[in-house]
Amino acid sequence: MLRDFVEKNHFNFVYEVSSWQESIIKACEPLVEDGSVKVGYAFEIIKNIEKYGPYMIVMPGVAMPHAQEKSDFVNNTAISFMKLENPVCFNIDGIDSYVDIFFTLSSCGNDEHLKNLSNLSTILSNESLMEDLHNIKSVRDLLTLSDKYNL
Repeated sequence: MLRDFVEKNHFNFVYEVSSWQESIIKACEPLVEDGSVKVGYAFEIIKNIEKYGPYMIVMPGVAMPHAQEKSDFVNNTAISFMKLENPVCFNIDGIDSYVDIFFTLSSCGNDEHLKNLSNLSTILSNESLMEDLHNIKSVRDLLTLSDKYNL
């Protein structure tokens, strides 16, 4: 799966963002660029976070931005990866949560989406891999981890 991010150009390495809103926009960029989602997808996610809170933080340091299945802004089921060099702060009920890894999901249909979630759960449940992901700085590092973990 890590190699898929590179082969599909579904990755983004960003040094710093000025807000969590900008992090969502940047996390969606690879999917916008290949037409998997429309530009408005990032803003739909931002509205959802403003309404429901940062529901997409799935573990410390890791977010899984997504909107509702079959969003009008989604053209294809896809997943992308973004690594921030400097984590961005999401404030949850007065408690700061910092995120530096983003797996952005878009979904048109249930079967492909469930396959993506299953593959992603393999990554998220591997503590060593997650520690390594928090330390990468480039696409070369991502490919090295793909080889190391056979993903």
